[in-house]
Formats: sequence, C-alpha cells, structure tokens
Amino acid sequence: MIARPLELAARLSPPPRNFDAYFFINSGLLVLFFALFGSRFVLEPGLGVDFQLPTVADARQGAGGTTCHISILRSEQIFTDDGLLNLAKLPDWLKAQAQKTPHPGLLIRASTRVPVADISRIFSMARSAGFGPVILAAEEPASDRD
Repeated sequence: MIARPLELAARLSPPPRNFDAYFFINSGLLVLFFALFGSRFVLEPGLGVDFQLPTVADARQGAGGTTCHISILRSEQIFTDDGLLNLAKLPDWLKAQAQKTPHPGLLIRASTRVPVADISRIFSMARSAGFGPVILAAEEPASDRD
C-alpha cells in the first residue's frame, strides 16, 4: 500500500493486441511531417567537436561586424545558413548574399586544417562578389584570454 498508494497501474487500459488502422495513419503522418517540414540541421553533417579556429595574438583588435558568415571544415565542406556548399557553388551563393544588403560583410570561420590557398581563393571570390569587409575568424591564445 505504501509503495503504490494510488494504484495507477490498475486503472490503465490494456495495451492493444494488434496494429490497427490508427498505427498506420500515425506512422504515415509522421513520415509526411518529417519529409515536408524536416530541418536540414537534423540529417546533414555539422561542424564536429574537433573544429578549431587558428590562434592569433590580439585577434580581438581586428574584429568587426559582418552581415553573413561561412564555416569551412575542409576545402570542399563549406557550411552556410542555406546548407552545405563546395567551392564551385560558393561564388553564386556569395553574389546572392551580397545583393541582399547595402554594405555586405563576410566572416570566414576556417578550421586550422584548411589550406591558406583555399582561404585566399574564398577571399577573392567574396571581394569580386561585392563584399566590403572580409574577416577571417581567429581566437586569441589561452594566455591572452585572461
């Protein structure tokens, strides 16, 4: 009596013995819901735990405001707000983003594993697309953060 004072288990309805039409209707609606309204962030890969920005002394002095950003994990994995892109599709995306605002700025969050040649290519793509400030994200060394 002390362990089960309300006897809730006795008041529950028994579980169904077979899969009736409601099971298949609910399953179909769930599949339809995720197909129509599914988020691209659920199934697509994201930035891993090992994503590291380069460390630069006095990195905060070069900080500024930007209108959009991209994150680069590897040379062919460029994450934007619209999803995953590669270097071939990036110029079109940059042109579309530059036309949305009067003074566009771009923040590039590149991992330490991305070659400098690829970052400079992206810089030139952004400048030719019409971006004013193009800023490369960096962190300050651990001793400078305190």
